[in-house]
Amino acid sequence: QVPSRAQAAVMKVTGLPKDKVFLHNQLIVGGFGRRLFEDSIVQAAQIAKQVDSPVKIVWSREEDIQHDVFRPMYQDRISAALDAKGMPAAWWHRVTSATVLAVFVPQAMPNRTSLDPDTVESARDIPYDVPQMLVEWVRQDPPEHFPIGWWRGVGPAHNVFVVESFMDELAHEAGIDPLEYRRALLGKNPRGRAVLDLAADKAGWGQPLGPRTGRGIALHDSFGSYLAVILEVEVTPSGEIRLRRAVAAIDCGMTVNPNTVAAQIEGGLIFGLSAALYSGIEVKDGRVTQSNFNNYRVLRIDEAPAVEVHHIQSAEPPGGIGEAATASAFPALGNAIFAATGVRLRDLPFSREKLRIPGGDGRVAMAAPADADLRLASARN
Repeated sequence: QVPSRAQAAVMKVTGLPKDKVFLHNQLIVGGFGRRLFEDSIVQAAQIAKQVDSPVKIVWSREEDIQHDVFRPMYQDRISAALDAKGMPAAWWHRVTSATVLAVFVPQAMPNRTSLDPDTVESARDIPYDVPQMLVEWVRQDPPEHFPIGWWRGVGPAHNVFVVESFMDELAHEAGIDPLEYRRALLGKNPRGRAVLDLAADKAGWGQPLGPRTGRGIALHDSFGSYLAVILEVEVTPSGEIRLRRAVAAIDCGMTVNPNTVAAQIEGGLIFGLSAALYSGIEVKDGRVTQSNFNNYRVLRIDEAPAVEVHHIQSAEPPGGIGEAATASAFPALGNAIFAATGVRLRDLPFSREKLRIPGGDGRVAMAAPADADLRLASARN
C-alpha cells in the first residue's frame, strides 16, 4: 500500500542503493490499514540475503492474526448540559488513546503535547449544531513493542460510535424520538438532514416492530461524504443478535460509478458489523490468543442483513466512500440493540451476556471476548 516505504525498508536491510531496489506493485484487494506496514517485506529481504535463489514468503492465517498490527484501545468520557427543550447547550468529550501517527510518521508528532488529528476526527466536527463544545485528547501510549496501526474507518470508526451512541442517550434523557432529536439539531446542515430523512423514509422509521426488535440510527459526515444508516435488529431471549435489515443514504458528491458507491457501503457495513459483534483480540502472557476464524469470527453469509443503499445525486466535490460505512456500523447496531432491549452497550465488541433474559430459550449465543478494544464512560451534567 506504500511502495516508497517498502523500497526504503529493503534498502535499509540490504544496503543497496535506490536504483537497485525494484518493487513490482500488486493489486492488494483489501488493505484495511495492515498493508501500510512493510514487516513481511523486511522479513523476505532478510531471508533473501542468505540464499542464492528467489524467495517467496507466505504467512499462515495463524501467523497473520497473531503477529498483526492492532487498532488502538480507546476510553471516552462524554457529557452534555441540556437546555429547557432537552437539546445540548454544552458538550464535553475527552478521548484517551495512543497515537498511530507517532508510530507511522514520528516527525509529525515532535513531542508529547502534539495533537494527532485522527484521534478527534468526527468528534470535534460533529454534524449537529451545539452552541458550546470542548473536545480533548489525552495521549496514552500502549505497552512497549505492542504494534498499533490504522484500521478501516480510522478516527471516525471510533468517534462516530461514541458521538452517535451518546446522541441517542441524550434523546432518551429528553424523552424525544431519536430521529426527531437529530432533526432538531440539523438546521444548519442541509446535506446531513437530507440523508437522514431519506434513510428514515426508506427504512419505515416509526412503523411498529415486534417484541425485542428495534431500529437504530447513525449519522455522520466524514471523508467528505454524508451518510445515514438505519439498522433493524432482533435480539432473542438468549442474547443472540439477528441483523434483519440495513438502510443507508449517502451523499458523496459527484460520482462516476454509482455501483461502486453501493458496493463500498455494503462492504463497509459488513466489515463494521463483524467487528462490532465478533472481532475482539485478547492478549495472554504476551501472546494473542485468537488464531483463525474459529475464534476470530467474521460475519457469515447467513448472518448478514439485507442492505439497501440510496444514493443522493450531488454536484458537491467527490467524497470518500471506502471507510464511511464502517464508522456507521457500530452506533447503528448499538442504538438498535437499545431500542430492542433497553440495554445500552458501551464496550466493543458487544457482549451478549447483558442481553440475555433469565430463563430464556436456552440457546447459547457466541460470546464476545471479555476484554473490549474500546471502553466508553458516559456521564451527564
